[in-house]
Amino acid sequence: MAAPWAASWFRADPLAHRAEDVLRIRGPGTHNLNLGVLCRQPDGRALRRIMLATTSTQEETLHWLALRLVPGLGSRTTRQLVDRFRTPQAIFRASRSELEAAGLSPGVAQTISSGCTFEDAVGQQEKMQESATSLIALTDPRYPPKLREIFDPPVVLFARGRIELLGSVMLGVVGTRRPTPYGTAVAERMSADLARAGLTIVSGMARGIDTAAHKGALSAGGDSVAVFGCGVDVLYPTENRKLAAELEQKGLIISEFPMGSPAYPQNFPIRNRIISGMGAGVLVVEGAQYSGSSITARLALDQGRELFAVPGNVTSKMSWGPNLLIKQGAKLVQEWNDVVSELPREDRQRLIEAGRARLLGETGGDGSAAAGPQQASLPLGPSAVVGRKLLDLLQVDASAHIDTVMAKVEDCSSSEVIAALFELEMLGLVRQLPGRNFVKVW
Repeated sequence: MAAPWAASWFRADPLAHRAEDVLRIRGPGTHNLNLGVLCRQPDGRALRRIMLATTSTQEETLHWLALRLVPGLGSRTTRQLVDRFRTPQAIFRASRSELEAAGLSPGVAQTISSGCTFEDAVGQQEKMQESATSLIALTDPRYPPKLREIFDPPVVLFARGRIELLGSVMLGVVGTRRPTPYGTAVAERMSADLARAGLTIVSGMARGIDTAAHKGALSAGGDSVAVFGCGVDVLYPTENRKLAAELEQKGLIISEFPMGSPAYPQNFPIRNRIISGMGAGVLVVEGAQYSGSSITARLALDQGRELFAVPGNVTSKMSWGPNLLIKQGAKLVQEWNDVVSELPREDRQRLIEAGRARLLGETGGDGSAAAGPQQASLPLGPSAVVGRKLLDLLQVDASAHIDTVMAKVEDCSSSEVIAALFELEMLGLVRQLPGRNFVKVW
C-alpha cells in the first residue's frame, strides 16, 4: 500500500538559477504543510535540509533574517536591493549576475545566491519564538516612520514588548554612564514629565542617565523604549534585570543586532543612530565633551532632529557636553514644556489630541500615542484633576477672571490652578483673553 504522504523536491524558479530547493509535503486533506530549504555550498553539495513554516509571514520573516545575516551586506546596500527587487524573496531568487549588476561584490552575490544563510536564519527564528520576539522589517508598516527616513536605517528590528509604541511620538534621552546626583534627578524628573505629556522616552538602558530616563518614564505611568547594543535576548548591563523585565511588560525593547549577539563596545555607537532617528529630538542631560551622548547629539543634527540640552554646573566635567551644545545652538531645557514647544507641528498636534482624549476621559483617536493601557489612563501631569474642574467651571460665551476662577475652584491652591490653566491652554482647551480672563474653547 502506498504511503499517504508524498514528498518531492523541486526547483521553485529554474530560470533564476537559485541555489535553493523547496520541499512540498502533501497528505490526505492537506495543502502545503511545510517548506524545506536545501542550502548548498558553492560547489553544489547539500549542507542541510531545513524545514520551514508555510505561513507567508513566517516565510517572509525567514527571508529577512537570511538577508540580515549575509556577511558584508550593510544597511544602505540592503535598502538599495530592496528598492530594486521589492522583496527579500526576489533578492534570493535573483541570479548572481543580476546581484552583481545591482552593485554587489562577487563574494556577497555568491553568498546570497547560494542561500547558505538560511541555516542560521532558522536558528534565529527558533530563538525568536522562544523569547516572544517579533521582527519588524524595513517595509513593515509598523516600522518607525522617522527611522525609515535616516541615511542608513536598520534593515530589521528585533522587538519584544508593545510594538505599537513604534508609532508613537518619541524623544531620545541620553547622557553619561557616571552621572552626578543632579543629573540622575533631572533625568528622572524630566522623563517623567515628558512621559506625562504623551511622549515615549527612548534610551539605551545603559548605566546612569539611560537607566534614570527609563525609570522616570515608567514611574509616571508613561511609555519607554530601550534600544539595545546587543541581542534583545541578552541582558546588558546585568544589574538592570528588573528594569528590562518591566520594559518588556510595559514598554518595548528593540535591537538591530541578531538574537544572542554579545554587547560588543563597537555596537553602541552604531545603535545610537536608532535612538536619535526614531524620535522627534534628543535631550542630553549630562556627558563629557567627547562621549557617547555627544555622538548621539551629532547624529541627531545630521538626521535633522531637534536637539535639547539641560544646563549643568560649569565646574563639572559631566556638564561640558550639554553646556557646549547649548553654546552651539541646542535648546536650553529647564522644564518639559521647553521640549514640547519646540517639537515639529505635526508631533505637537498628535500630543495635543492625545492629551485632550486623556483629560476628557476619551479613548481611541489616532491610537499610536494613546493606544496602550498605560496611555489610555495616563493623567496629563499633576494638574489633571484640577483641569477637569476648570473645564466644568469655564464657559464658552462668557469669560472669567483668574481671581474668580481661583475662588470657585475648591480644595486647590492658586499655584495648582495656574498650572492647570497653563496646561489646558497648551492643549487648546482654554484661551486666555486680555486682563487675565479665560474662556473655554468650543
